Amino acid sequence: MLVEERSRITTKGQTTVPKAVRQALGVEAGDEIAFRIDEGGVTLRRAGTSESDPVLERFLAFLAQDMVGRPDALQAFPAALASRIEDLVGSMRGEPDEPIDGAVDL
Repeated sequence: MLVEERSRITTKGQTTVPKAVRQALGVEAGDEIAFRIDEGGVTLRRAGTSESDPVLERFLAFLAQDMVGRPDALQAFPAALASRIEDLVGSMRGEPDEPIDGAVDL
Protein backbone atom coordinates (compact mmCIF):
# COMPACT_ATOMS: atom_id res chain seq x y z
CA MET A 1 0.00 0.00 0.00
CA LEU A 2 1.37 3.41 -0.91
CA VAL A 3 -1.00 5.69 0.99
CA GLU A 4 -3.93 5.20 3.32
CA GLU A 5 -6.15 8.05 4.45
CA ARG A 6 -9.18 7.91 6.75
CA SER A 7 -12.40 9.88 6.68
CA ARG A 8 -15.51 9.72 8.89
CA ILE A 9 -19.01 9.27 7.43
CA THR A 10 -21.60 11.72 8.77
CA THR A 11 -25.17 10.81 9.70
CA LYS A 12 -26.18 12.16 6.27
CA GLY A 13 -23.78 9.74 4.56
CA GLN A 14 -21.32 12.49 3.68
CA THR A 15 -17.56 12.47 4.06
CA THR A 16 -14.57 14.71 3.39
CA VAL A 17 -12.13 13.47 0.78
CA PRO A 18 -8.72 13.87 2.43
CA LYS A 19 -6.38 16.45 0.90
CA ALA A 20 -3.79 13.83 -0.16
CA VAL A 21 -6.49 11.91 -2.03
CA ARG A 22 -7.85 15.07 -3.71
CA GLN A 23 -4.34 15.98 -4.80
CA ALA A 24 -3.63 12.48 -6.14
CA LEU A 25 -6.90 12.55 -8.13
CA GLY A 26 -6.36 16.13 -9.28
CA VAL A 27 -9.81 17.22 -8.10
CA GLU A 28 -11.03 20.36 -6.41
CA ALA A 29 -14.33 21.85 -5.22
CA GLY A 30 -17.06 21.27 -7.81
CA ASP A 31 -15.33 18.35 -9.54
CA GLU A 32 -16.94 14.92 -9.54
CA ILE A 33 -15.50 11.62 -8.34
CA ALA A 34 -16.67 8.10 -9.17
CA PHE A 35 -16.80 5.07 -6.89
CA ARG A 36 -16.47 1.56 -8.32
CA ILE A 37 -17.27 -1.57 -6.35
CA ASP A 38 -16.00 -4.94 -7.60
CA GLU A 39 -14.54 -8.19 -6.26
CA GLY A 40 -11.36 -6.40 -5.23
CA GLY A 41 -13.12 -3.76 -3.14
CA VAL A 42 -13.92 -0.12 -3.78
CA THR A 43 -11.91 2.22 -5.98
CA LEU A 44 -12.22 5.96 -6.34
CA ARG A 45 -11.35 7.94 -9.45
CA ARG A 46 -11.93 11.33 -10.95
CA ALA A 47 -15.23 11.20 -12.87
CA GLY A 48 -14.96 11.81 -16.58
CA THR A 49 -11.54 10.23 -16.87
CA SER A 50 -11.20 7.32 -19.22
CA GLU A 51 -11.64 3.81 -17.96
CA SER A 52 -8.38 2.16 -17.07
CA ASP A 53 -7.23 -1.17 -18.43
CA PRO A 54 -7.76 -3.75 -15.66
CA VAL A 55 -4.71 -5.76 -16.74
CA LEU A 56 -2.48 -2.68 -16.74
CA GLU A 57 -4.01 -1.56 -13.44
CA ARG A 58 -3.16 -4.90 -11.79
CA PHE A 59 0.35 -4.88 -13.28
CA LEU A 60 1.00 -1.38 -11.96
CA ALA A 61 -0.36 -2.39 -8.54
CA PHE A 62 2.01 -5.38 -8.60
CA LEU A 63 4.95 -3.09 -9.45
CA ALA A 64 4.02 -0.66 -6.68
CA GLN A 65 3.73 -3.48 -4.16
CA ASP A 66 7.06 -4.94 -5.28
CA MET A 67 8.80 -1.57 -5.01
CA VAL A 68 7.49 -1.08 -1.48
CA GLY A 69 8.31 -4.66 -0.45
CA ARG A 70 11.74 -4.82 -2.08
CA PRO A 71 13.24 -1.32 -2.18
CA ASP A 72 16.73 -2.85 -2.29
CA ALA A 73 15.92 -4.27 -5.76
CA LEU A 74 15.37 -0.80 -7.28
CA GLN A 75 18.11 0.30 -9.63
CA ALA A 76 18.87 3.51 -11.44
CA PHE A 77 17.99 3.60 -15.15
CA PRO A 78 21.32 3.00 -16.93
CA ALA A 79 22.56 6.05 -18.84
CA ALA A 80 23.76 3.83 -21.71
CA LEU A 81 20.24 2.42 -22.15
CA ALA A 82 18.71 5.90 -22.09
CA SER A 83 21.19 6.98 -24.75
CA ARG A 84 20.38 3.93 -26.91
CA ILE A 85 16.64 4.66 -26.66
CA GLU A 86 17.25 8.25 -27.68
CA ASP A 87 19.28 7.03 -30.68
CA LEU A 88 16.42 4.74 -31.74
CA VAL A 89 13.57 7.23 -31.42
CA GLY A 90 15.48 10.33 -32.42
CA SER A 91 13.29 13.40 -32.37
CA MET A 92 9.98 11.50 -32.52
CA ARG A 93 7.47 13.05 -30.16
CA GLY A 94 3.90 12.10 -29.42
CA GLU A 95 1.00 12.82 -27.16
CA PRO A 96 -0.10 9.84 -25.02
CA ASP A 97 -3.80 10.62 -25.54
CA GLU A 98 -3.65 11.02 -29.32
CA PRO A 99 -5.20 8.18 -31.34
CA ILE A 100 -2.79 6.01 -33.32
CA ASP A 101 -3.37 6.03 -37.09
CA GLY A 102 -3.21 2.74 -38.98
CA ALA A 103 -2.72 -0.82 -37.80
CA VAL A 104 -0.76 -1.52 -34.66
CA ASP A 105 1.21 -4.73 -34.12
CA LEU A 106 1.96 -5.61 -30.54
